[in-house]
Amino acid sequence: MTSTSPSMPTRRQVLGTAGVAACGVALAGCGVGVPPEPVVPPGIKGKVIAKVADVPVGGGTLINDWKILITQPAEGVFKAFTAVCPHKGCAVGRFADKAVECPCHGSAFALDTGACLRGPAEAPLKEFPLRVDGDGIVIL
Repeated sequence: MTSTSPSMPTRRQVLGTAGVAACGVALAGCGVGVPPEPVVPPGIKGKVIAKVADVPVGGGTLINDWKILITQPAEGVFKAFTAVCPHKGCAVGRFADKAVECPCHGSAFALDTGACLRGPAEAPLKEFPLRVDGDGIVIL
């Protein structure tokens, strides 16, 4: 057994502290499973990004330049969501059965709410506020 001074930590204490710190950093990077809020891309607010006629009822259209999905779940009802799947970040955009699907792993999301209907994704698509201005769709 070796003796140490009171101000000198033992090897076990140093390694234990390092391990706890590493776990804390890892967990902080993981968050609590909630994806970050989508940020409206600069320069898009207040601009027409799609035409009403380009968004089919019961489907939608993907605005690739800004990774935004515009849907029309019912006649005259338009929604805007991030087009990035919260599971692994793939672009969603395949429409089937009143849902939008992620082609990478098969997650599906509701056209009207962005809610996750089928995993592996667990979180919904984040919604952007919009308004219809004449025949154009504007992100607020």
